[in-house]
Amino acid sequence: MTTNNMHNLTTLIKRLEAATLRLEDIASSTIELPRAVPALQQTLASPLTSTPVPPPPPPPKAPEDPLPAFIEEYDGIIEQSVQKFAKLSDGIDGLVGQEAAKFVQGSKELRKFLLITTKAKKPEISGNPTAPSTLQTLLKPIQELILAVQHTKESNRASPSYIHLSVLSEGMMVLAWITIENKPYKHVEEIFGTVQYYGNQILKDKNPRHVEWVRSFYQVFRDLAEYVKNYFPNGVTWNPKGLPADEVAKSLSSSGGPPPPPPPPPPGPPPVLQIHEQKSESKPAGGFGAVFSELNQGDAVTKGLKKVDKSQMTHKNPSLRASSTVPDGAVRSKSPAPGKKPKPENMRVKKPPKKALEGNKWLVENFEAGEQPIEIEVENSHSILISKCSNTTIILRGKANAVTIENSNRLNLVLDDLISSVDVVKSQNFALQVMGVIPTILMDQIDGAQIYLSKESTATRVFSSKSSGINLNIISGQDDESKELPLPSQICSYYDEEKGGVVNEIVSHSS
Repeated sequence: MTTNNMHNLTTLIKRLEAATLRLEDIASSTIELPRAVPALQQTLASPLTSTPVPPPPPPPKAPEDPLPAFIEEYDGIIEQSVQKFAKLSDGIDGLVGQEAAKFVQGSKELRKFLLITTKAKKPEISGNPTAPSTLQTLLKPIQELILAVQHTKESNRASPSYIHLSVLSEGMMVLAWITIENKPYKHVEEIFGTVQYYGNQILKDKNPRHVEWVRSFYQVFRDLAEYVKNYFPNGVTWNPKGLPADEVAKSLSSSGGPPPPPPPPPPGPPPVLQIHEQKSESKPAGGFGAVFSELNQGDAVTKGLKKVDKSQMTHKNPSLRASSTVPDGAVRSKSPAPGKKPKPENMRVKKPPKKALEGNKWLVENFEAGEQPIEIEVENSHSILISKCSNTTIILRGKANAVTIENSNRLNLVLDDLISSVDVVKSQNFALQVMGVIPTILMDQIDGAQIYLSKESTATRVFSSKSSGINLNIISGQDDESKELPLPSQICSYYDEEKGGVVNEIVSHSS
């Protein structure tokens, strides 16, 4: 019994070994690939030598916000006029070139300030006098450059280039136009006049290099005055919906670049050989390619056209032309309507009167036929803007900086003293009485005016243009007699060949 079991076990083991060998033969024959596909054998035999997948392209950079037109215009002034002046300054003297570089730096700081105003709202003035406000912090770099140039001028009085340093010292003050709220271009023109006082002394030497240097600086002021007049006639404007100014300044001054791009994704699987490929059907091309391909067919291109019978031709059948109608969709385009003219003053909606102090500026607007005079207590730093007032008397108590009057009829103004000037534009039947001293009166497009000057103001300069009917009343003589002197409004001009220029004479009957 035992011998029989052993025989069965031996037989079973042999059968298992035979089955194992058979399975191994089958497995080895299954892995072998047909010889007809050698490329697939090479791909599976050496998967590490497959063609590497190129990394994906970096993500595109986010588009930057376009610069405002006035920033691009100011960049043009810096690149052309200011940089040319700086290059010529290096040829004058090392010290002059060093100070001119500060003027270039100040112009760039001003450009940064203008860029901040496009993205930030106007900062509030700090009520704490010991703590600098945000506006003062923004203007500090420009202020430091102005003081540095002035210090250099005072420290080099014995230098042969002292006049050049004086031109630069006075010229640096032009950068302060961004702090002027009313007609800042006039500040540019005033500084230009001061610069010309020193610059004309250099022009007398007739040194070609120095003459070119002075004229290049003059060109900077001409370009800047035109620029400020075009883009900032009423001062720098801020963005009412912008961020706080200090945050915008930090974002512009930060030098950190954009974050690095993310790492590329891991390589994909090795390419798979497509043994059976089917070509996709070509689709007809569209656009201009299809048009040119049809034109290249020659005469065959007209095969699809349909011939028109003579009975269907309108130029040979008047009855068809008579019965034809224009479709509703074909409407003749109309020429643009002429622009609307502005309404006259008496038809416009009247706004409520306003008298308010905003910062250092008094605003007096829309007062009409007031029985009582409007009295205002002013200080040295105050400027007064009077607009659209009629049949009104305004009294200014104290010493103010400047007064501007526009679009006002039959306005009576009484004031004590002024530091700057009275500027009157587009006003009729205007009356001004000066109790103290004012240096200048400017009048433009005035029809009828009476000016009463005190005895201390007889030296006041009066400038008028496009005006008529202006009378000047002064007090002179030992008896303090009052004299009424009409200002001329008619001028005769002719060319004098001996003088080689135009001669202007006041017409006698106009004065």
